Amino acid sequence: MKFYSTNHQVPDVDLRTAVTKGLADDNGLFMPEHIAKMTQDFFENLSEKTLPEIGYQVASQFFGDDIPAEDLKPLVEEVLNFDIPLVKVSEGIYTLELFHGPTLAFKDVGARFMARLLGYFTKQKSEIINVLVATSGDTGSAVANGFYKVPGIRVFILYPKGLVSPIQEKQFTTLGENIISIEIDGTFDDCQHLVKQAFLDKELCNQITLTSANSINLARLLPQSFYYYYGVAQMMKMEPGKKIVVSVPSGNFGNICAGLIAKRTGLSIDKFISATNVNDIVPKYLETGKFEPRASIATIANAMDVGNPSNFTRILDLYKGSHAAITNDVIGSAYNDEQIRETIREVKKEFNYLCDPHGAIGYRSLQAYLPTTENSVGFFLETAHPAKFNETIEATLGEPLEIPERLKKIIEGERKSYSLNVDYNALKKFLLATK
Repeated sequence: MKFYSTNHQVPDVDLRTAVTKGLADDNGLFMPEHIAKMTQDFFENLSEKTLPEIGYQVASQFFGDDIPAEDLKPLVEEVLNFDIPLVKVSEGIYTLELFHGPTLAFKDVGARFMARLLGYFTKQKSEIINVLVATSGDTGSAVANGFYKVPGIRVFILYPKGLVSPIQEKQFTTLGENIISIEIDGTFDDCQHLVKQAFLDKELCNQITLTSANSINLARLLPQSFYYYYGVAQMMKMEPGKKIVVSVPSGNFGNICAGLIAKRTGLSIDKFISATNVNDIVPKYLETGKFEPRASIATIANAMDVGNPSNFTRILDLYKGSHAAITNDVIGSAYNDEQIRETIREVKKEFNYLCDPHGAIGYRSLQAYLPTTENSVGFFLETAHPAKFNETIEATLGEPLEIPERLKKIIEGERKSYSLNVDYNALKKFLLATK
């Protein structure tokens, strides 16, 4: 399969080029040249399939032309070696728990897949690939753990000073080896802009091989579609015959984009809810038809503190820029910090379920929407383990939170990080000095 740029100013490329470059030469994001429907048999038997079986069949649609089945199948099985259960929270509302992977966050799926795919390609060519990634929290830990000690790959993680939770920061700053953490004295948007500048710097790219592990890289994004199929498969057993609504806590919009691509293949999801914090750029677009990026605002749902979501470009491309078509499939919602805290307390008290700040937005959005539609049930994505936000959760509930053993070990690790200002020339000098 070939992959094209959303800016349509450069020739289409093969999978290896799309994955290793991350960003097209015209600053566009790569998209598959076609999105085929999954077979009727696949959907008829969906509820009987395991997560690895679903993952392999979906991966074959996008990557099967470039990777032989004997290589792709074990790769997917290794990535999806943990469960993603659908858990009932309240009447008609479920959560898809995406935090059972190694770093307790949804990004484990995409980051692990991409790490193994790049590892597969580096075996075929002797070169060092430098992964440059911006994070507002869980991307850093998932990417760091996914690529840790992978031969031929070096990872640079840019993160905003003081704007990720202490546990999240420890998850990627304590590893060392081929993982290099860089604290930027700015916001996530600043970090993301620095990454994009690096990819567009021809002088730099002529000296080192650069790629991104943010969801701008399609090898990170497309595998996130796997768990939408699995969520629907489980829902079909629990709530047969009902229309399904999915509420997606959204920051850079890669996660919901993967879900919309799954829908395009025929997956039966009636509506998506783009659930955000006060960084409500996309909900405002859905309401007005105007996409107006702005500086991000720091919140307790920090992974969603994005003022210019990169992957919304892909959603516009997927729907050929039609506001009417997008709003037919997606509705928006936005909640502030106090509403998030209120929801965490309410769900814990009434249903004895503990949401993280991002999941709380997903729950509240679904709770508000379902009464407006008939014969519908839904699930929201619980994107990270609540313990990763222990300070916020404990302050909200007024009680201590039990920390999983693997997080305790991380907290005790030694932080290793470099510090830079928002200065592209300083970053470029740093990257070249470590080549």
